Amino acid sequence: MIAEICRLQPRNWPCRARPALGALVALAVIAGSAVLPGMGGRSSRAAEADRRPNIVIIFADDLGYGDLGCYGHPTIRTPHLDRMAAEGQRWTDFYSAAPVCTPSRAALLTGRLPIRNGMCHDTRRVLFPDSAGGLPADEITLAELLRECGYATACVGKWHLGHLPPYLPTRQGFDSYFGIPYSNDMDRTPDSPRGREAFWHPKIEYFRCPLLRDEREIERPADQTTITRRYTDEAIRIIRQHKDRPFFLYLAHNLPHVPLFVSSEFAGRSARGLYGDVVEEIDAGVGRILGTLRELNLDSRTLVVFTSDNGPWLTFDQHGGSAGLLREGKGSTWEGGMREPGLFWWPGRIKPGVVQDLGSTLDLLPTCVALAGGKLPADRTLDGFDLSPVLFGRGPSPRKTMFFYRDTRLYAVRHGPYKAHFLTRSAYGPDAEQRHDPPLLYHLGHDPGEKFDIAKEHPEVVAQIRKIADEHLSGVTPGPCQLDKTIGKSPRKEKRKPAKG
Repeated sequence: MIAEICRLQPRNWPCRARPALGALVALAVIAGSAVLPGMGGRSSRAAEADRRPNIVIIFADDLGYGDLGCYGHPTIRTPHLDRMAAEGQRWTDFYSAAPVCTPSRAALLTGRLPIRNGMCHDTRRVLFPDSAGGLPADEITLAELLRECGYATACVGKWHLGHLPPYLPTRQGFDSYFGIPYSNDMDRTPDSPRGREAFWHPKIEYFRCPLLRDEREIERPADQTTITRRYTDEAIRIIRQHKDRPFFLYLAHNLPHVPLFVSSEFAGRSARGLYGDVVEEIDAGVGRILGTLRELNLDSRTLVVFTSDNGPWLTFDQHGGSAGLLREGKGSTWEGGMREPGLFWWPGRIKPGVVQDLGSTLDLLPTCVALAGGKLPADRTLDGFDLSPVLFGRGPSPRKTMFFYRDTRLYAVRHGPYKAHFLTRSAYGPDAEQRHDPPLLYHLGHDPGEKFDIAKEHPEVVAQIRKIADEHLSGVTPGPCQLDKTIGKSPRKEKRKPAKG
């Protein structure tokens, strides 16, 4: 049997993507593949396809921890995501790696904190249409690693890691791209209503956001009233196209980020109003995707993950979402800014249940590469962990600590149930950064809303987390900043502050 597995290993895999023999055997068991002659008469290519699961990551934009039915929302109906949670795993302590768009997306696709690759900045917190930078070419993305393992790779939706050609998805490991290159509120037209009127009563023509096919602009402004449906249509087309080989689909919705748009089919349906309409349309799209996987008998061979890039944009009132019982939202390092819904679905493979262990979008890269039989790059620091032990019921999460960066500065650290805030600041506002010594300390199991500072009662915990923070920072070398580069201008000169107070 071992000799047969060795024979089936693709000869054209690069050395760093060729899995160790033990990993191949383990994956054969996990994926329920047939690798021996006479077992169903499958070809070696079909056996390899069985061994490597398809991977679908669905990434919402500005969705709050409390915005889904399965996370307690009383009026937003999300039956398909609720079913996904019931059939798979619903994680209660799952985090994005940053509280705003660009750095959180860089972290998911590289498995690295954004400070390491320069995808964060203290004033220009995300990339804009006048930005000249993007995800550096020497970063290794999840798409690149999976393509080395023989996967077809596709990106659908919001990119926000650089809109110029050198930074687009097709230059970062994706075979194809269909979506918008940055946030849907950018490229606002000069004649649109001033202030927030353009958000309270949005029209397509107020925002000249382009829609791209690979590297070609095909529509401007993008018709955002149909964009959620079109993203889902494209995702289903890709699944059908690659049903006979392993594929990686990264579907990054640009909603419910403001301005909110919804199709006529879903307008006025939700008791939560327009925001609820938008979320319910995304939920329906998830249902169509899962239904397609079932129809094609791919559900038992496909891992689907659903999460969001950061918390809800609370400053947009009823056009923003809900962090539930968590404190604050998008832009902040309080729990509401970075703790997200985290759903994992793989019928017949994943052990269903509610998971209270720590997990992060940083962990998706190492987890997916392990499942694909690939090898992680050894020439750089990765900040993620393989979550397979939890997914398959073999053990606890290897993640014990989460670092909370606001841009280039380490603001807080969670270790186990305790979270220490060394620095705090409101998500969006004129207030100055506040330094805390001793840091604010919360037990997130007892106090998920971060209301009761218990630092005085637990000096030993404060000392332990302070040591963890110091050791972490000693190993962080900030990468050259990509967000301060603007088209036709020199990078902004900004005095770099120490990473932690």
